[in-house]
Amino acid sequence: MVKLSGFIPPAREFRSVLPIIELAVLISALIAPWVLISTPELITLGTNILILSLLAISFDLCWGYSGIMSFGQALFFGVAGYVVALVGRDFGYSYGWGALPLAMAVGLLLSFFFAAFLLLGRRTPSVIFVSLGTLTGAYAAERLVSGWQYVGAGNGMSSVKLLQFGDVEMVEGIGFYHLALFILVVAYLVSRVIVRSQFGLVLAGMRQNEERLAFLGYRIQVFKALIFSFAGMLAGLAGAIFAFHQGFIGPGNMGPGLSTTAVLYALFGGGGTLIGPVVGVFLIETISYFLADQDAIKQYWPVILGALLLSVVAFKPTGILGFFVTARERIGSYGGRR
Repeated sequence: MVKLSGFIPPAREFRSVLPIIELAVLISALIAPWVLISTPELITLGTNILILSLLAISFDLCWGYSGIMSFGQALFFGVAGYVVALVGRDFGYSYGWGALPLAMAVGLLLSFFFAAFLLLGRRTPSVIFVSLGTLTGAYAAERLVSGWQYVGAGNGMSSVKLLQFGDVEMVEGIGFYHLALFILVVAYLVSRVIVRSQFGLVLAGMRQNEERLAFLGYRIQVFKALIFSFAGMLAGLAGAIFAFHQGFIGPGNMGPGLSTTAVLYALFGGGGTLIGPVVGVFLIETISYFLADQDAIKQYWPVILGALLLSVVAFKPTGILGFFVTARERIGSYGGRR
């Protein structure tokens, strides 16, 4: 018998699953409107899913990558939606190359204001402090607009001016679907570049051991404020597209209810992956749509959906994608191995 001393078996080859899931989701999104062309209501549902996916990604950047439990993403979403609706009503302006950057600026500035107050203080804020601070902001804003007649009070603002690009007005349908898909893909790619850059490496370190990274000299709260502001900008962009697509924006679009729903999207699909929240939005919104249409369970479908969400979050904290994506791929692997 020959004894092999010092023999080290080769490491099992690591296979990345996330790019396959991303490609599958993209292909499905591209062909969906042509498959559903005879059912306009499903194309409208698909457009809503794309818009809400942008909101869910903004939350995932906060919690899944940076450890910021934000219950205020709907605040940036709703305020930006109200701003573009007011600009359209009072100034008659709804051109995309002006209105959408305006919404992004509103989301960016408002989220930076909250970041300066909640994250950049003298003392390191706790997760509870930040979550309650953002929740309070969303609740206060919802109550404010609910009693403000200038913005429609509790009825919200309806008949929002149509989004325009030149002489083309964007209405519900395949055209608006493709616009929402294009914006989502661009935002997704930019977010992907950020989380895989050196900046993203710091975020990964924060997610694993924030105290150790701070000991090495990194200003953790500054990095958190930057990613929180960027996430707020994405949420503002989503709010503007939502207002133009629905032709309506109301108090419920900026309150704790929608903020909590964004949390569920990310947790159900799989946080810290970017594509997980998109999958979560698709599953939750699709299941909700078809359950609500069943007469036999019309009164009980929220309970059924809630039980499903609770089961996944309780027994699989990494979400649906946790069944397919390993912790190594989700968290990240840096450096080479011999």
